[in-house]
Amino acid sequence: MFSCEHGETQKYQKMALVYSLSPLRSRQLCPNMFIYPTVLPRDCHEMLMRSSGQALDGVYLIKPGDSPIVVYCAMQEGGWTVVQHITVNSSVNFDRTWAEYKDGFGAVTGDHWLGNNYLHQLTSGPGRFKLGVKLVDRDAVTKTGEYDPFLVEDESSAYRLRLGLFQGTAVDALTLDTENYLHDNQRFTTKDRDNDNYFQNCAKLEFQGVPGGGWWYDACAGANLNRRNVIYWQKDCNKERLCKYAWMMVRPTDTVKLIQSETCKKDEL
Repeated sequence: MFSCEHGETQKYQKMALVYSLSPLRSRQLCPNMFIYPTVLPRDCHEMLMRSSGQALDGVYLIKPGDSPIVVYCAMQEGGWTVVQHITVNSSVNFDRTWAEYKDGFGAVTGDHWLGNNYLHQLTSGPGRFKLGVKLVDRDAVTKTGEYDPFLVEDESSAYRLRLGLFQGTAVDALTLDTENYLHDNQRFTTKDRDNDNYFQNCAKLEFQGVPGGGWWYDACAGANLNRRNVIYWQKDCNKERLCKYAWMMVRPTDTVKLIQSETCKKDEL
């Protein structure tokens, strides 16, 4: 199960409880009274809908599977569940084993990988889901992209990546076959589990002494958001055009846009 580093598990569980309760505060009863949700939401978007669009960015408890997990929710961007965040030259080591990528590592308020097991739970229904990618370069230029639908298969399928159509301001670095680097339909590879299509283990290949880390490699990569010293996304992020930050996020495809006014609230498809 995902846990926060540096002994912060209990701290983040408490933070998550506060954030999970605060959007459901009963203003009619008492400004400091919270209503605990009897059933935890399965993702951040469900929490946003429960709060009538009032939930804030922060740490929440969700339950996409059998057990609750702590996640960071990008509520102001539409209720995305953040599943990966990396800062260039991060202090968090992304050169991890299969088991570590399965269960997750890092702290949800900073650089982290939520865990392949939870990626599978979040994207395997009910409903259909999409992947959001956000990139920020050294000049603070932000580019985004979405793949719809998005599915990560279970461990027996080596967490195979399934992606649909792309749209966004970033380039499509995962589903376009550029120089034989097609990431869609690839199985996940780590330094101790080689599932890629190269004669060597792509996760072990180094650039300036830093291994690639776990990823859905082909032979090897047109994109890799888990290489710690160079965030790579084709022409948008590379060793010539440095990016400072990257995020991967998940959200249901069939979302509802919340319309608010002073006198009423309604849902609009």
